[in-house]
Amino acid sequence: MASPSIGSNTSATSSTKDRCEMQGAVLYGARDVRFEDRAEPTIVDAADAIIRLPVTCICGSDLWPYRGVSPFPAATPMGHEYCGYVEEIGRGVTSLKRGQFVIGSFFASDNTCPHCRHGYQTSCERRTPVGGAQAPRLRVPLADGTLVATRDVPDADHIPSMLALSDVMGTGWFAADAANVKPGATVVVVGDGAVGLLGVLSAKQMGAERIIAMSRHDARQTLAREFGATDIVTERGDEGVERIKQLTNGVGADSVLECVGTQEAMMQAIKSTRPGGSVGYVGVPHGVTIDGADLFFRHVRLLGGPAPVRRYLPQLIDLVFAGKINPGKVFDLVLPLDQVAEGYRAMDERRAIKTLLRPEETS
Repeated sequence: MASPSIGSNTSATSSTKDRCEMQGAVLYGARDVRFEDRAEPTIVDAADAIIRLPVTCICGSDLWPYRGVSPFPAATPMGHEYCGYVEEIGRGVTSLKRGQFVIGSFFASDNTCPHCRHGYQTSCERRTPVGGAQAPRLRVPLADGTLVATRDVPDADHIPSMLALSDVMGTGWFAADAANVKPGATVVVVGDGAVGLLGVLSAKQMGAERIIAMSRHDARQTLAREFGATDIVTERGDEGVERIKQLTNGVGADSVLECVGTQEAMMQAIKSTRPGGSVGYVGVPHGVTIDGADLFFRHVRLLGGPAPVRRYLPQLIDLVFAGKINPGKVFDLVLPLDQVAEGYRAMDERRAIKTLLRPEETS
């Protein structure tokens, strides 16, 4: 998915208030993320809500600007994954009340426009990036359409999984849905980050019979198998494609989930798919080009983009409460929010799959 914290609706240096009342993560340059004073969020529009975040996290897509690959404005507040407690609502908000536990998506949406009604809320006509979530509190625009309240306030053990729903689980689910995963299908997952691993979990929930995870890392392979992977392929590129063909008797997979965003990953996904099969691509593309003539003769369907997480939230929330999924397992590093820079370093160096940050703790 895109990195909506870039160019977000929150400024690191200005606010309707003159005082800074909280601290959060701000990116200044490549590998230069700081924990510093930030303005307290306030109601700007009647459709806004302010939520308190018991946890927050770092997304794999945050690493693109962190590494200097994607451009970003100076002093950008970081973070776009969130869940928490409603503290304030604008006078136009009608479906929420203070104290409710809510989950939202990295793009705010009204959930009423034609694109939203077709289930593509990340293409909403009023789409607005939600950013600055690596902080104790967050302003969410279009709150009625964006936020989904849980039927009960989740206990502490469930909160990491609820946070995962706001992006990586919703994105993994969209990848599987876009790839047309069906009961009995053979599925390949390209990418062993949090989204790829939760793509494995999603494919398992959708009834896939065989799930081939492509990974070179022992810890990620272990979690992939726990989530439902039946096979592990360590090869990449054309060697990886050849190994997939060997495992599928030369046919290829019914469904392939591309969860990286590089040229190699996209071509590996397309070439691993059988004629008539589908690729769901959710890795933020960087330098990806596709040969139209080559694709034409492959008979492969492609569907992807920023995941419409809002479409899936009610179903995914129910699955977490029912104990059928535990996507919070992708958080293998937990730090106080003031150690956010170490969280980025750990993910950048692949020492961690995904970092959970706790705003209420300090080191």
